[in-house]
Amino acid sequence: MVGQDDVTFFGKGRDIEREVVPLALDQNLAILPWSPLAGGWLSGRYRKGEQLPRSSRAERIPQRFDLSLAENQRKLDAADALGALADEVGMTLIHMALAFVVQHPAVTSAIVGPRTMEQLESQLGAVDVTLDAVLLDRIDGIVPPGTNLNPFDAGYTPPSLEDAFLRRR
Repeated sequence: MVGQDDVTFFGKGRDIEREVVPLALDQNLAILPWSPLAGGWLSGRYRKGEQLPRSSRAERIPQRFDLSLAENQRKLDAADALGALADEVGMTLIHMALAFVVQHPAVTSAIVGPRTMEQLESQLGAVDVTLDAVLLDRIDGIVPPGTNLNPFDAGYTPPSLEDAFLRRR
């Protein structure tokens, strides 16, 4: 849930919910997620059947946005389904995504990264949004807790995980 850059509510992947979030809750640690709009995937701009937006981020890291990759097609499917759910309940996907993150009991705040005043204004009302258990369950049905739709989005891999010698010293 807390994040980096994949469609997950979101961040890089909900895989953080497997170990990090339970540990934070158990040890009374705060989580300060960044990129709760999943690098733009949850901005409402990524919908099936619509022209996909040009993005400097997509040009820099195509592995996260190239729709010829099945992993990114799964992200588009999830973003579209989440957008349809937000439409159904009468809110913007931006508000739903931000509320999902900041409403979590382990989260103290979220780092948002609007680049324009328009982007900032589209995010401000999210602080007043509360998601009920039924809606949270429906979100989980689209992107289940603990999942990561694109393994590339996991980001940094410590050398000790890639090099057997470093794991065994």
